[in-house]
Amino acid sequence: MNLQIQPSFSLVCRFAAVAVLGFCVNATAQMRPETVAAGLENPWGVAFLPGGRFVVTERPGRLRLIGADGKIGAPIAGLPPIATGGQGGLLDVLADSGFEKNRTLYFCFSEPDAGGSANSTALARANLSADGTKLEDLKIIFSQQPKVASRNHFGCRIVEARDGTLFLTLGDRFSRKEDAQKLDNHLGKIVRIGKDSAVPKDNPFVGKAGALPEIWSYGHRNGQGATLAPDGRLWMTEHGPQGGDEINIPQAGRNYGWPVITYGENYGGGKIGDGITAKDGMEQPLHYWVPSIAPSGMAFLTSDRYGAGWKGNLFVGSLKFGYLDRIELKGGKVVAEHKLLAEGRARIRDVKQGPDGLLYVLTDEADGKLLRLRPN
Repeated sequence: MNLQIQPSFSLVCRFAAVAVLGFCVNATAQMRPETVAAGLENPWGVAFLPGGRFVVTERPGRLRLIGADGKIGAPIAGLPPIATGGQGGLLDVLADSGFEKNRTLYFCFSEPDAGGSANSTALARANLSADGTKLEDLKIIFSQQPKVASRNHFGCRIVEARDGTLFLTLGDRFSRKEDAQKLDNHLGKIVRIGKDSAVPKDNPFVGKAGALPEIWSYGHRNGQGATLAPDGRLWMTEHGPQGGDEINIPQAGRNYGWPVITYGENYGGGKIGDGITAKDGMEQPLHYWVPSIAPSGMAFLTSDRYGAGWKGNLFVGSLKFGYLDRIELKGGKVVAEHKLLAEGRARIRDVKQGPDGLLYVLTDEADGKLLRLRPN
C-alpha cells in the first residue's frame, strides 16, 4: 500500500495568520457555530433523520430525539443493558440509508456479560417507533469477543458502505493490546458484517483457519472516528498512546501494526512493542500526530456551502485540545491543517455533514451541545 506520511509538525499553513505546533490558527473566517441543542450529557454520536430531526446518543446510556426546533425529547425507550463508566456506555448511532422506509437505526454500545464483570463492544439494530418514543424489533447483530474486564478502548464507530454492509471499529480494550495482532479475536480490529448480521462472503479471512470471518483489518488500537471518503473508501482515526494518533485507510486483510509499530510511546515514556515505526507486512498511517490530539469523529465535506478551498477537506474532532481540525488533502497527502472552534476549547466528539450540506459537531461535555456550523 503506497501511502504517504505527513506528520503534523511539517505542515504548510494557508489562510492563517500564525502557525502553532504545525497547525494553522485564525482560520475560522468562513464559518460560525450556532447551537442547535444544549444540555446533552456527554453526547457521543449523532445521526440525521427526515424533517430536520436528529438522534443523539449520550454516553451514560440514553438515546434522544432532537426536533428541527432544537427541542430535546425524553430518553427513547427500549435500549438493551449497557455497561456505563469510563469510556464505555452508549456510543455511536447511524440511521440506515433506507430510514425513510424502514425507520432502522444502528447503534453500538458497551455490552455487559451476564455477571456484569466484563464487557465488549456490541452493535444493535432496531426500528424507531412512528412516534419516536421507543425502539422496536431490537436485535444484537454483532458482539465483540472476548469480553474483557475493562472500561477503556471500545472503538465503536459505525459506517455503512456503498454496498450496504456495515463497518464497525473495535478497540484493543487497553489491557489486551497484543491481541490486536491475533486473528482469533475481535480486539483491535475493524469488522465488516451485513445488516442481518451475516458475514459477507468476500471478507478477507472467510474460510481461513484460526481467523474470525468478521475481521476486515487488524492491528488497530482504538478507532474513534470513521467515515466514507467521496470515492467510497473507508477512512478512520485511531488513538495512539502518548503520541502517534493516526489516520488510516483500512484495506481488506491488512495489518496496521499496533502494538508492534507506533509513532507513540508508553505513558510516562518508554518504547512500545519493538520500539520501531515501520516493519515489513505492516501498513504505515496516511498521517499521524505527535503530540496526540485524541482524534474522534471525522467527516469529509462534499458540499459547496463554505466556499472555495473547503470542499473535499477532511474534518476531525480533537478531544484533547478541543478544536475541529480542517485537513487539506492533495495527491494522497495531508498538506495543511487548520484549527476551528479552538476558542471554546470544547471536546469535539463527533462531526458529520448534514443533508443541508452543513457541518454539525457534538461537544463531549457534561453540558454537551449539538452545533451547526454556519457559513459566513
